[in-house]
Amino acid sequence: MHTVEEETTLVACSELRTRFKEVLKAMEHSRVVLEKRSRPVAVLVPPDRYRRMEELLEMIEDRALGYLARERDKKTREKDYLTLDEAEKKVGLR
Repeated sequence: MHTVEEETTLVACSELRTRFKEVLKAMEHSRVVLEKRSRPVAVLVPPDRYRRMEELLEMIEDRALGYLARERDKKTREKDYLTLDEAEKKVGLR
């Protein structure tokens, strides 16, 4: 296990079993990259940081989808839309 930069600690997968407590401690102040044969295979992050990352990705995805919807709405005409009744009939709900 060695720290490459102040924020990144590299840990060989084989070390994980024998130095698990040290790896958990390293996660408190840096990102931990698990390596197998000197190639990154996973990144360990604390649960609260992972949750924040997921929330951020979800927010970005919502914004991107909103942008796409607005762009699509600009290109369509009112006659391109189906009424709720027409849509239900088309999918066999009525």
